[in-house]
Amino acid sequence: MAVSDQEFKNALRLWVSGVTVVTSQSESQGLKGMTATSFSSVSMEPPQILVCVNQATDSGEVILECGKFAVNVLTTDQENASNQFAGGASQEERFARVKWSAGELGVPVLDEALVSIECKLVEKVLAGTHWVMIGKVEKVHCREGNPLLYYNSGYCSVK
Repeated sequence: MAVSDQEFKNALRLWVSGVTVVTSQSESQGLKGMTATSFSSVSMEPPQILVCVNQATDSGEVILECGKFAVNVLTTDQENASNQFAGGASQEERFARVKWSAGELGVPVLDEALVSIECKLVEKVLAGTHWVMIGKVEKVHCREGNPLLYYNSGYCSVK
């Protein structure tokens, strides 16, 4: 007996996750970014992370094209950025409304994120509707603050 879409969504709502914005840039498509909660470490040696990106997104297309991306872990002060990058604004508006700079790999790094991790794409696996993208960590930017969390269809924070 298969699990329904709604049962699966209800189960995932009960998993607390950090909120990230995945960013990339290419010459042909420009700046792209999207909110993602499917993010995890993969390996310490070499340092690798993964992020899951819907194959229908323009952000995923850019990562596949240029082979580089950044994962920006948001702070509790960045709920608006999370909402904008989740589709509440055009790509141009998303980047106009946040402070960002070009990282060492040339990908956009959100200047006020708790952590920004710049990666080179080393592997991709198509799983259902999403690309599982594994990146080798090339640069890490750590800052002060508290992480923005997502639980039961709403934001929360560490107390």
